[in-house]
Amino acid sequence: MEVLKKKDLVKPVQDYIASGRPFLGVCLGLQLLFEGSEESSGVEGLGIIPGTVGGFDPTVLKLPVPHIGWNTLDLQQDSELLARVQGQRVYFVHSYRAKADERNRDWVLAQSTYGEDFIAAVKKGNVMACQFHPEKSGTVGLGIFEAFLDPASASASASGASGASGGSTGGSSHTTGLGKRVIACLDVRSNDQGDLVVTKGDQYDVREKDDTKGVRNLGKPVELAGEYYLQGADEVAFLNITGFRDCPLQDAPMIDVMKATSERVFVPLTVGGGIKAFTDENGKFYSALDVAAAYFRAGADKVSIGSDAVDAVLSLRARGGGQKTPTYQAKALDGSTAIEQISRVYGKQAVVVSIDPKRVWVADPSATKHQVVKVTDGTRGPQGEVYAWWQCTVMGGRETRDLGAVELAMGVEHLGAGEILLNCIDKDGQNSGFDIDLVRAVSDAVSIPVIASSGAGCPQHFAEVFEQTHCAAALAAGIFHRKEVPVMDVKKHMNDQGIPVRI
Repeated sequence: MEVLKKKDLVKPVQDYIASGRPFLGVCLGLQLLFEGSEESSGVEGLGIIPGTVGGFDPTVLKLPVPHIGWNTLDLQQDSELLARVQGQRVYFVHSYRAKADERNRDWVLAQSTYGEDFIAAVKKGNVMACQFHPEKSGTVGLGIFEAFLDPASASASASGASGASGGSTGGSSHTTGLGKRVIACLDVRSNDQGDLVVTKGDQYDVREKDDTKGVRNLGKPVELAGEYYLQGADEVAFLNITGFRDCPLQDAPMIDVMKATSERVFVPLTVGGGIKAFTDENGKFYSALDVAAAYFRAGADKVSIGSDAVDAVLSLRARGGGQKTPTYQAKALDGSTAIEQISRVYGKQAVVVSIDPKRVWVADPSATKHQVVKVTDGTRGPQGEVYAWWQCTVMGGRETRDLGAVELAMGVEHLGAGEILLNCIDKDGQNSGFDIDLVRAVSDAVSIPVIASSGAGCPQHFAEVFEQTHCAAALAAGIFHRKEVPVMDVKKHMNDQGIPVRI
């Protein structure tokens, strides 16, 4: 609303809507139609729909916020706009929502449920809007745009819709509600010949065991991302692990990868590596926000921050923002970190923090200041230890810091991160399953979604991490790249186990 006012666009938008011409709002485009929002107290909305937008309360819902992922719709009235969506899942990513009441109920086209019912789509006359993102909801979502542009063809398109994969229809499962996400991750770097390739390491070593063969080349990033979309991946993540990430705005190859991928992959895209402030060779300074903005313009939906997040939380704790069991205080924030800057402008849902910890065994919990858990996976330390904590690393796992994974997770949540990508160096490339104890400890400690990563070797590993922890998504790389396990095999196994998932 500040931008609309600054550009003198409030009245033109209101006049356009009043003219009877077709209008379609997406996400904030729905929320702006209301009279205001708790997100910005005192700021008026467009005032088209009665009511005020409120925030999800994680303490009441007992669910992570933001609400991120693929959820089902409960249609409240017939409409060509959503003719293809009934029974399918669509992609949501938001912390605020509008609720139906007697003043606006005649607007409600569809509702969804995330601990409570909220408005998922509205329609009255020429005005239509949806809280979810059609452009990130696969072919089902693209069908919504087609229906908006050509309502007469919507019914015919709906009758012809069928299929399974996320790339073809958006899919559904035998359950309703928010599905658990399966994410395909592509580690991207330049190989010894200077080509940009997808690679995968074992405990972060991406070179072939026969070093004369150089960096493992598992395919081209854009083509692989397209394959995973067609297989039904719920999201695709790119981690830029190449050397030129130190000058990310001059990193034309990676920017081009995002642009090309966003033209063919209609699920959320995350990019990580080099999302930080830097000064180029001409002495010009670029903030982390500048870098993130370039990737968002290229087609990314989220950016992932790694080592800089560790430094940010260590600095926060040094200013009195945390103790052994961190209790972060609002006064400790100063707006200086990349997490704060990007989440303030683009929303917390756009900021993912990637945590790279390794297990540290301890004989007695009182022997360390860090949060310790009793390990339940049957492994033991070198001296038979049963207690451990997970130490954060930086620089691709090459250096450690005196900070635990749980402490870091709680710190970045306070700084404004919307999601955590939780890796595990000990499990990376081992195909032995996720570190359940680690995922459980972190997902229990925060109220933002956690993505489990590192160690997946078979579909059962995905089912186990969802059944035994509160993680919202699970990510894999090598087993998908090497064609050992197709994405849809994972999702079908989850579905068979009764885990809600988009099929």
